[in-house]
Amino acid sequence: MSCFISLEGGEGSGKTTAAARIKAELEAMGHEVVQTREPGGIEIAEQIRSVILDLANTGMDARTEALLYAAARRQHLVEKIVPALNAGKIVLCDRFIDSSLAYQGHARGLGVDEVYAINRFAVDSYLPDVTLFFDVSPETGLGRIEKDETREINRLDIESLKFHHEVREGYRLLIERFPKRIRVVDAEQGLEEVSRAAMKIIDSYL
Repeated sequence: MSCFISLEGGEGSGKTTAAARIKAELEAMGHEVVQTREPGGIEIAEQIRSVILDLANTGMDARTEALLYAAARRQHLVEKIVPALNAGKIVLCDRFIDSSLAYQGHARGLGVDEVYAINRFAVDSYLPDVTLFFDVSPETGLGRIEKDETREINRLDIESLKFHHEVREGYRLLIERFPKRIRVVDAEQGLEEVSRAAMKIIDSYL
């Protein structure tokens, strides 16, 4: 069966690391899985990603940022996600529409409804079947990034701690708005525990 699963969370939440384990477990269960990410996943969207996250682009306007994310999302959707779903595969996507709502809509102050409108134009009726929100305090998440020498620091990593707290608050508002779709994973735990909790949610859905 096809299934669209998105992974969400603040910087350093561990969702990207957990995604590889989730993919391996799903494949061991006999599922065909396409693992991808946003912004990115395909050539055009990766080019947009490099502009969005470039440390040199700290002067980027918030609306410009929101529109670039939506543009990358549209291309990624039609070129990779939809074909995979039509082929009966499970799509495991590191970030999707909720990132824009939490980061640009709430934390940047553009308005969740306004950013949602932009993104509904971009994605048509496509939304994840289930979304896992990896919940971790900004202090913990940013601390992990500082210790990870393999992770490239991007423009969002260097935002203020206040901004990252607002992102987390934005996600919590989305959980209230979409309680059936968004499920919470306690990402303060270790990788084993986080991956196990995530798989339990996915198993219950599948």
